[in-house]
Amino acid sequence: MTTKTVRDRVGAIMLAAAASLALAAPAGAQSMEDAACTTLRDLVIDGGHVTSARVIAASEDLPAYCEVRATARPAISIEVRLPMADWNGKYYQTGCGGFCGVLGRADSQRGFINAMGPGLKRGYAAATSDSGHHGLNVLDAAWAYNNPQAERDWGWRSIGETNRIALAAIEAFYGAAPGQSYFQGCSTGGRMAHVATLRYPEMFSGVISGAPAMDYTGLVATKMSWITQANTDDAGAAILKPGKEALIGDEVMRQCDGVDGSEDGLIADPRACSVDLSVLRCAAGGTGADCLSEAELEVVEAWRQGPQNFRGEQLYPGGIPEGSEPFWWLWLTGKAEGGGKLVPLFASNFGSYMAFGEDPGPYWTPLDFDFARDPARLATMAAVYNSDDPDIAAFRDAGGKMIVWHGWADAIVTPYKTVDWFEKAAAAAGGEETLEQSVRLFMIPGMDHCGLLPGPGGVNQFSIDPLTALERWVEEGVAPDAISAAE
Repeated sequence: MTTKTVRDRVGAIMLAAAASLALAAPAGAQSMEDAACTTLRDLVIDGGHVTSARVIAASEDLPAYCEVRATARPAISIEVRLPMADWNGKYYQTGCGGFCGVLGRADSQRGFINAMGPGLKRGYAAATSDSGHHGLNVLDAAWAYNNPQAERDWGWRSIGETNRIALAAIEAFYGAAPGQSYFQGCSTGGRMAHVATLRYPEMFSGVISGAPAMDYTGLVATKMSWITQANTDDAGAAILKPGKEALIGDEVMRQCDGVDGSEDGLIADPRACSVDLSVLRCAAGGTGADCLSEAELEVVEAWRQGPQNFRGEQLYPGGIPEGSEPFWWLWLTGKAEGGGKLVPLFASNFGSYMAFGEDPGPYWTPLDFDFARDPARLATMAAVYNSDDPDIAAFRDAGGKMIVWHGWADAIVTPYKTVDWFEKAAAAAGGEETLEQSVRLFMIPGMDHCGLLPGPGGVNQFSIDPLTALERWVEEGVAPDAISAAE
């Protein structure tokens, strides 16, 4: 259906709605455009209902749109944004971050990741959800306490239900289904992107997965508990406190910057550099701001190594990458004045309420995680949440295209896991050349988790434009060799 016929169809809907409204309301009480939107309040949807429909006026960076809010039973809150004019005939669905629970959070931050705004600006009808629960913030997992339905919604069901509700609203408003459908998400949203390829392989024409937390049980329970335990002394205090990140990062860069052949303040691939931090060791028995104690050196070594059991078997691919030190304050160490250090908080909430078949409850901490016993106990919930299965043949057979991107300096969602997944997906597909007909992986030097914080040279989420690359691949058959933002 062309843009013109879609516009004509919307015009017909608006005229019909306005004529009906005129019988019951004073003249001029509501415009035809508003009427076409607000009549969606009466849209009948199986297993759900519309809670509101209103027109949001155009702003500096967004066109006017019809905002439809709905609930898919039992408790998935969904927002759909429908351009009031010049719909491009396509659909753009986004994921959410952390444990989600805050509808539209990404759009309030005016970013790209997990946000509907970038799609809406291009004329897409767009939608997202809170993944099936209300949370105080994205670190709050108490909603999952003995609540398997909410865990299923967060794990996978909210993706399909958001799509179903959004398509119903789109067809009611425009009188047509979208020609192409895309999904975009980062972190948990990246996990959701992989879920979409596995559980809903024919739902989306193209998928963008950023820094995917695809193995939540391995990442947030096992790896983050390891990180927390490694940095906790016998008295329960942090060993590596805020303030040493720059010292460590400067030495890492001194040893690694030129390994890739270019001294540019970026580490092209941390796997290519072996860092020796013993040069920062304090004099025997000494401490200070300009050196590392033996205990601090052991923390960094454990973080680099990643979780292992008592037999020395690796429980999760890799550890904290070299080059991520500028971002440690947010994820690992915190600030001296408070704030940051989110990894132990994620691990604590996940382990208390989400990680195990039987929730241990609010008194559990990452210090309780047993690396000999607990990894096996994660299997029940892994089947609900995880999306690291490398066999995406059904998605590939349906013609789907997927762009995966990850920052090499990501200190929370290990980039090594994404590389490991890609290598296994290539093997499952019969080789990297075959896989790359459907999936392209882009590893970005110096980039923080989802590009939230600016890295060297200002690299962040606004440095890339995977949507344009995906559109060209799906709609023109031009496979991307890069996803850099246009100058």
